Amino acid sequence: MKKYRRILVKLSGEALSGASRHGIDSQALAHICSELKAAYDKRIQLAIVIGAGNIWRGAKDRGEVIDRVTADYMGMMATIINSLALQDALEDQGVATRVQSAIHVTQLAEPYIRRRAIRHLEKGRVVIFAGGTGNPYFTTDSAAALRATEIEAQALLKATKVDGVYTDDPQRNRRARKLERLTYMEAIRRRLRVMDTTALTLCMENKIPIVVFNLALRGNIARAATGRKVGTTIQE
Repeated sequence: MKKYRRILVKLSGEALSGASRHGIDSQALAHICSELKAAYDKRIQLAIVIGAGNIWRGAKDRGEVIDRVTADYMGMMATIINSLALQDALEDQGVATRVQSAIHVTQLAEPYIRRRAIRHLEKGRVVIFAGGTGNPYFTTDSAAALRATEIEAQALLKATKVDGVYTDDPQRNRRARKLERLTYMEAIRRRLRVMDTTALTLCMENKIPIVVFNLALRGNIARAATGRKVGTTIQE
């Protein structure tokens, strides 16, 4: 299988929290950055989108007091916090990194400018896209699909807690079967909850393959980035 030239990695915010399940755990952060560096060291142009579930989950945390739009903006701000942590940890490992935010926080990050992001990638810098899409009602999965499309990434790698896509939740259903490969429409029709429908549709329209794999298994990001078989691949 071919090695990708440019990829976008989608990370969940929960991945940064480690065993604590909240906030940012330094060991979890260091592990994730070492995995990203392993792919970066293979001369692959690397962009990242990270969620915010370790800090704020809008749908679950807002309750009846905070409205949906405000809760979504709070989530976008939380992705900026995670992105800054990721940037600092990557640079500590010698990886040049830039954060670009869809929400303007010029003292902390560059504004998102597509051409500038591509230029950073071409110069060998990792680019972290923060602030989601900059709009409420869109998930960070949708942000990942959108940015992958804009920068012309050859694949979207989604790092998760499981080793691929299953027919059902493997933690609840022992009969759940792992799927090695499926199409975008199969994922949408079967409601497998790999990514939201907006993200799947965007990847389908732009023919960007999605690779879903277990982040905890050392070397998986580099394997997926170099085209080796890991997890589940979603494509036409």
